[in-house]
Parts: sequence; C-alpha cells; structure tokens
Amino acid sequence: MSDVMIEVKGLRVVAGGADGAAVEIVKGVDFTVRKGEVLALIGESGSGKTTIALTLLGYTRQGCAFAGGSVRVAGTDILALDEKARRALRSRTVAYVAQSAAAGFNPARTLMDQVTEPALLHHLMPREAARAKAVELFRALALPSPETIGERYPHQVSGGQLQRLMAAMALITDPAVIVFDEPTTALDVTTQIEVLAAFKRVIKEVGTTAVYVSHDLAVVAQMADRIVVLNGGEVQESGDVDQVLDAPAHAYTRALLAASARREGQSGEMGQARASAADPPLLQIRGLSAGYGRIDRDGNPAVRVLDDVNLSIARGGALGVIGESGSGKTTLARVVAGLVERAGGDVLFEGQPLSSQLSGRTPDQYRRIQLVFQNADTALNPSHTVEEILGRPLAFYKGLRGAAAKRRTAELLDLVKLPASTATRRPGGLSGGQKQRVNFARALAAEPSLILCDEVTSALDTVVGAAILELLRDLRSELGVSYMFISHDISTVRAVCDDVIVLYAGRRVEAGLPRLLDQPPHHPYTGLLVDSVPALKRGWLDARRNVGTCALPPLSAGKGGEELCSFRTRCPARIEGKCNAMPPPLRTLPSGAQILCHRSADELKALQPLRGAA
Repeated sequence: MSDVMIEVKGLRVVAGGADGAAVEIVKGVDFTVRKGEVLALIGESGSGKTTIALTLLGYTRQGCAFAGGSVRVAGTDILALDEKARRALRSRTVAYVAQSAAAGFNPARTLMDQVTEPALLHHLMPREAARAKAVELFRALALPSPETIGERYPHQVSGGQLQRLMAAMALITDPAVIVFDEPTTALDVTTQIEVLAAFKRVIKEVGTTAVYVSHDLAVVAQMADRIVVLNGGEVQESGDVDQVLDAPAHAYTRALLAASARREGQSGEMGQARASAADPPLLQIRGLSAGYGRIDRDGNPAVRVLDDVNLSIARGGALGVIGESGSGKTTLARVVAGLVERAGGDVLFEGQPLSSQLSGRTPDQYRRIQLVFQNADTALNPSHTVEEILGRPLAFYKGLRGAAAKRRTAELLDLVKLPASTATRRPGGLSGGQKQRVNFARALAAEPSLILCDEVTSALDTVVGAAILELLRDLRSELGVSYMFISHDISTVRAVCDDVIVLYAGRRVEAGLPRLLDQPPHHPYTGLLVDSVPALKRGWLDARRNVGTCALPPLSAGKGGEELCSFRTRCPARIEGKCNAMPPPLRTLPSGAQILCHRSADELKALQPLRGAA
C-alpha cells in the first residue's frame, strides 16, 4: 500500500524484572497508519500505549529493549538503524509532543530558542528562516502575540500555551509523523478545547500523519480517524472511531466505555459520610487573600492571586474546587499546606488558628495536612526507588525503619493498587498513572486527617482513576479522612465531593452541592466550564468552536480592590452599566447554590442558550 506511512508488525518490547529476568510488556503488536490519518492508541496505564508510540522514534525507556518485530515509518525500518541514525530521524521524520510540556522545556532558555532548535540541529534552514517559520506556527496554533511570545521564558506562559508551543517545536521540521502523548491531560476543560482545536486544525492543514496516545475516550472521539485498543501490551481491538465507540467488538473495549459512562453518571456518591451540621468543621477559611511577592504593611502581596475566599470542610467531608488554570486553585491548597503565606483572612484547623508558615505549626498539624502534587514527574525524586520515596515520610512521621518500613510500604502500595515489586523501581520506569499513585501513597504514609488533592487523577486513565476514587471512598469511610479535591475533571468532582466551589481569577463565584453542576441555572462561568467537558460523540469539538475562551484577567498588584466581576469580559449574560460599574451581589439560586452575579435565577435560565457565544 503506497499510502501507508506507519507499519508495525509483531512488535515486542521487554523490560528487566526485579530478578533480572526479562518481562514482555509489548506482545506482538500489529497496526498500520495511512498518510494524513490520525490513529489513537487507548488503554489503561501500563497497557503499553506510550511504549509503543515511542518505538516510532526508535526509542525505549530505560530498562526496556526491543525483542522482535519491525517498525517502518515513511519506508524506513526504524529498528534496523543504529543509534546515530535513529537520532537523525527524531524531530526530522518523527516528532514527539510529550504529556508534560512543563518538564519538556528548559526554564533558562527563551521559547523561541527551544522551538527553533530542532530545525537548527538538523541544519534544515538558517536561523532567521526558522524564527519566521516559528512565528507562522505560533499564529496557526492560535497563540497570543505570535510575533513576540517566543521571547518569553517557559514560566511566563500558561500550561495550555506551553503545550501548543511544544507542538510548534514538533512541527517546525515538517515531520512525516507526530506522536502526541496525552498532550491535554493536565489542562482545564476550556483550555483543552483551544489546544485540541489548534492541533486538529494544524494537522489537517499540514497533512501530517499522527499517533495520538490517550486514555480519554471523549478526546479520542474528536481527534482520531481510527483506534487501536490496548491491554497488557496486546491489541484487543482496532477499527474506525465510529465502529469502536458505537459498536465495540471486544469485551475490554466495552468495559472501558462502561467505566467512562459510570464516571459521567456519578454524582456525590461520597456524600453519605457527611458530618452533622452541628459538628465544627475540620477546616474553615474566612476572607482569605493571598498571592506572591513581598507583603506590604497593609497586608497586600505584590501579586494578588486569591481575594476574599470563604469555605469550610467537615470532618470526613470532601470539598471540590474547580476553575481554569490561573484561577487560584493550587495557590489555595498551598496556603492551607503552609507553602504560600496568606496576606489576610483566617484559616482554622479543628477550630484552632493555623499558622501561615510551616515553622509556626505543630508537628501534629504538619503531619495531619498533606498535599498530593499535580505533577508526579517533578514531585518524585528520579534517583530514588519507590521504597526510598515512601520510606522518608514513614521514618519522619512514624519512626518506621527496616523491616517495619518495608511492611508498611507494601501495604501502601497495595492501597493504591500497585504491585509490591514496584518498591524496587524508580519513577523513570513507571507510567504516568503509576507515578501519580506513588505520589498519593507518599501522602498516605503520614496518616493525615486532610489531604489536599491537586489534580490527583489528571494523569490516570478512566479505569485506574475509578480505582483511585474507590480508594478515596474507602479511606474516607474507614479513617474519616477529609479532602480538598482540586480538579478540572467535573465528572470526578461530581463523584467525589459533598460541596463544590468555583473559582475565577481568585474569587469564589459559586458555591453549593455537586448537583449545581448538573442543574441550571449556574453562574455563567460555571456554565462555560460544564459545557466545555468533551462529549463522547464525533463532531462535538467542531460544534464547540468560539466558546468564549481567552486569557484570565491579569493578576492584580498591590491593594487591588477590584470588586467588579472579573468574568464580565467573557460573559454572554453581562449587563452593560451594571457589570462594568458595580460589584455583583451574592445571590442564592433555587438549587441552594450561592453565586456572585447581577442576573437573577430566571434571567440566567433564560440565557442558557447563549453560553459559549461570547
């Protein structure tokens, strides 16, 4: 077939086991991809998706090796090449867009230097031509200020922008094939739409062949032409998107679809453990303001991120915090954890004031509030084994060492659904989902009362994510542990939480029970978030263009006092003369939710069709 761009036959990859014996992790995989086609590789964490995708670059993870089969890309037998020839192939013939753009960029170099580097390394064009082409790609990928964004550094752009810049880096060499490895996993729902739309448009315009690795079936439905379903390193099913999603032939594919449907249908399942209203809350926050930089004598940070935030978490309760990147979710968790000093307001833990700084907290408070970080790649020490990573908190908080620490490590790994053999492995040899579960096990080692979960399921597939949610339920039921659950996955928040708050630009714009996410009317911003969750049907993304996504307002400096609705520039329900002139009142909707908005409940319900039209 002359139009075949990728041909994989009988591919086998092995990994060294703990006893030195080789373990087969990819078992005779076959598939083809035609020129200009997008093939999705889907399956649970550990199914071999990324391992197979990386073989297209002639690469295996440390500790792994090719054991058989063939991989041909654009007519070249990749496995027959020596290492030098494989390096020459990467970026030029096959490019790679990683899951974590933050970990893929050098913080000390400008974005332009890094985006143009592949073209310059392969001597494809002069520096000025590479810079001009980069600007064209920035424009095609809908990046702001395409002529100047390249002069910034990675920390000066958002996560969604950085992901698109990584795509520009991949596209600058005009590769025949691009491998997208979970490129939108860590993005909020509105940013994900922007990135997916930009990727899809550029792939179509350039005519690039793509392999898209994902565990999100709804995303795959928007991006792919064909699907290969993997489990345990073997192909379970392959076919056109419509056939696989609408009429799956294999029981495993049906199980994946069923797990996705269950997650979408869950709502407040953990609420049965809700504490009595008469019980004092475990955590209470009143009038919180916080930010970064020096705090002046009036208590104002140089850059304000949170302003007048109020919330409470009951003993054994779970509070969901949702909002786009930059809304202040992670800063809120870091304030509670003592990693960011608050500028104003009160934080009470079990009715006692909680010091802004870790140095002012008691050892017991320090142990009982644990934070699970979002990015396991940067949270886990790559030079330590999992046993060493878990051993540190066991020794620090519990004084466990030697055989006792080994026993408890095995128990923790079992809690997060990892085999005991994981203890001897290092993070670099684990999948993204496995690393996140180790990240969670480390927090559990302290036996905390409150776990601040910062996007803890964002890197997990539907099935493994469901197992983690089940673990959260069990811990809550058995131990009475409480959660602040930060997520951009609205279906997960529905399933996990008793109460929900919605943050926008550092302010709480809505608060209520999880059903507020299912029952309009909402605050217009909540409505935008709900409507931006991808649906498991073809064509949804194309119908959701122009959804009103744009950058959040600039973080306020100094005293601020910005009382006007910060969502007004994006809001389809805004009222000229009110929204731009006076602070929004606090209203209570029929659902019981409280919102900051000038519109009444009846007005918001009538305006529901306008959502996304801004």
